[in-house]
Amino acid sequence: MTHQTRLPLPILLLLFAAIGVSLVKAEELPKSTEPTVVQTAHFAEVLAGDAPNSLGELRALEKRVQEVAKKVIPCTVGVSVGGAQGSGVIVTEDGYVMTAGHVIGEPNREAVITLPSGKKVKAITLGTDRSIDSGLLKITTPGKYEHLKIDHSDELRDGQWVLVTGHPGGYVQDRLPVLRLGRVLASYEDVVATDCVLVGGDSGGPLLDMDGDVVGINSRIGNRITANMHVPSDAYSENWNRLTSGEVWGKLPGTRPVLGVRCDKEKKAPIVIEVTPNSPAERSGVQVGDRIVRFNGRETKSFDELKLLVDQTSPGDQVEMVVERGERTLTLNDVVIKDAREIDG
Repeated sequence: MTHQTRLPLPILLLLFAAIGVSLVKAEELPKSTEPTVVQTAHFAEVLAGDAPNSLGELRALEKRVQEVAKKVIPCTVGVSVGGAQGSGVIVTEDGYVMTAGHVIGEPNREAVITLPSGKKVKAITLGTDRSIDSGLLKITTPGKYEHLKIDHSDELRDGQWVLVTGHPGGYVQDRLPVLRLGRVLASYEDVVATDCVLVGGDSGGPLLDMDGDVVGINSRIGNRITANMHVPSDAYSENWNRLTSGEVWGKLPGTRPVLGVRCDKEKKAPIVIEVTPNSPAERSGVQVGDRIVRFNGRETKSFDELKLLVDQTSPGDQVEMVVERGERTLTLNDVVIKDAREIDG
């Protein structure tokens, strides 16, 4: 039996960093200098999160990263909206780009997408779920674009090897998107945490599995640069129609959006029995007895549904509300949501 030396993980990672500097240009190495790659029976477990047991497995992991790099870097783009810069990833041939919600801000804004080649194309911002920071753009310059597959984030496991790429510090001419290797620290329905290093400008770039498929989007830098947050890919797949239609929902963290009405709980309907002074409802003309039938484009059949829809807005949002008042149906277009502290104070 051939004896394999088990190297400690810290030493393996240092070796990986040393031999993985030129990941993107590995194909330029002379054939004679390419190290022998040995994929052991244990290598599948390595990809799932185990530490490499040998230099051969380490080289096999490096080779996998190089292969993924060739696949994902052409699809990783720079995103410019107004004065803000971030990253994104193309996920359809006709040019839909997944990014972070805070990168695009709001729908129907003109944006510029910078491809890794340096070519710039036009785009428009679409929808966003502000509570988890998902966002979508659509390239409007006609063409067929290289793109990546969106995979299932609910299959991620703690310790699994993953990759991120993006434009740290913002897009830099003649510098390709920067690829970094790390592991999943925790995975939940609304957030994925990894130890992949992120800095400003990486926001909106893709989190990738070891097949090069998109499993998340870079969102927030944690207290340490090696403890960072990503939007799960399932949050995009499950809300694709809402995002492509330009819908904005979800409240910004730390806010308490309020409309300023109390409704009759016994009737289980959004029939107003009290209007709070100085509230958005009062300012837009809501009266006691009004039945609120639509809020922000969605039907409201109960007071609980109305509360849920209000909770998905953020202070400063201007929404449309439809009320029934006697025999009349009125549309109120100037309902500006406030934070509860603005009214309480």
